[in-house]
Amino acid sequence: MARPLPEEVQTAAKALFDVTVRQDTGPLTEAEMATALTDYDGVIPTLGDLFSAEIFAAHPNPRCRILANFGVGFNHIDVGAARQAGIVVTNTPGAVTDATADVALTLMLMSARRAGEGERLLRAGQWEGWHPTQLLGMHLGGKTVGIVGLGRIGQAIARRCHFGFGMNVAYHSRSPKSLDFPAVAKESLVALAEAVDVLVVAVPGGDETHHLIDAEVLGAMRASAHLINIARGNVVEEAALINALALGQIAGAGLDVYEFEPKVPETLIAMENVTLLPHLGTAALGVREEMGLMTVKNLDAFFKDQPVPNPV
Repeated sequence: MARPLPEEVQTAAKALFDVTVRQDTGPLTEAEMATALTDYDGVIPTLGDLFSAEIFAAHPNPRCRILANFGVGFNHIDVGAARQAGIVVTNTPGAVTDATADVALTLMLMSARRAGEGERLLRAGQWEGWHPTQLLGMHLGGKTVGIVGLGRIGQAIARRCHFGFGMNVAYHSRSPKSLDFPAVAKESLVALAEAVDVLVVAVPGGDETHHLIDAEVLGAMRASAHLINIARGNVVEEAALINALALGQIAGAGLDVYEFEPKVPETLIAMENVTLLPHLGTAALGVREEMGLMTVKNLDAFFKDQPVPNPV
């Protein structure tokens, strides 16, 4: 177990397996990944544990037979290389959907209504009381939200926006969607960016989506629009985002993830029109417990020679 998971998860795992829980909360080092592959039958890795093709190539006959990833995103694992090494990879879809969607809405509200800026003003002792033109933001009701990637999480965000806030929904996705709410498909990312008041990024990480939101997409957005990212940090070209914010090309941004996480540029931190959260997408005890128990179920099924519930 690459990180200490909630006690309920550890208890469930220990009831089935001889478990080693690594106490460090940071990513596995290269040496630790080598040990994980050579000394253990199964591993529960998570975000930041970079199981690259090079790691698998350096250990061509691993003892490890399964990487039961803690999290829905698995772009830190070279799945193809893992398969070539005879290692099954699983993840935890479903458990993260609603919690991540909630954080997207948190960021939307905080960015649009300038909540972070207002809290900083108050905590600094600079608030002089209510007046009619103080911290005027954007009301989300009736506005248009654009969802980049309309998978489980994207649809959960769209439903909250449509049914909860009365927003219009537009989206761009790789595949056609059959939806239970009204939404307009846009033929390109640029066309979507041009048409919306809030652009929400909800695509998987990986090489295919690296810098998907670049200077061209940001440049197409309205000056009054906000960008929200709850996907992976490198989906947004961070330098281009900083430039767009500095030039006033967009009104604001709400970020839960960062291109070089956990490093966040000082320029971004200093900007008042940016809401920054420390990757809180699934940070609720019940959600993390459910995620962890899914990893245990994947491991249990695998070692019983049964189909794993969540293969990737």
